[in-house]
Amino acid sequence: MKRSYVGVLLLCTILLLNIVFTQLMVHQFYYEHYSMTLVYGGLNILLFPIALLIYKKEKHKGGTHGHEQ
Repeated sequence: MKRSYVGVLLLCTILLLNIVFTQLMVHQFYYEHYSMTLVYGGLNILLFPIALLIYKKEKHKGGTHGHEQ
């Protein structure tokens, strides 16, 4: 499968945001700011479908090989 650099960079950015939001969520939970913990957890959950859409779009954009037909 052939992938574009834009799709890979978008997926890497979403992975970075997931790591950042998870770290912020743990930090806010430690300091008992539970409302912000829920906000960061919600943002983390919202990023998953976006990443899945980008992955599917990139998967279908690639070239076809003999074993994929």
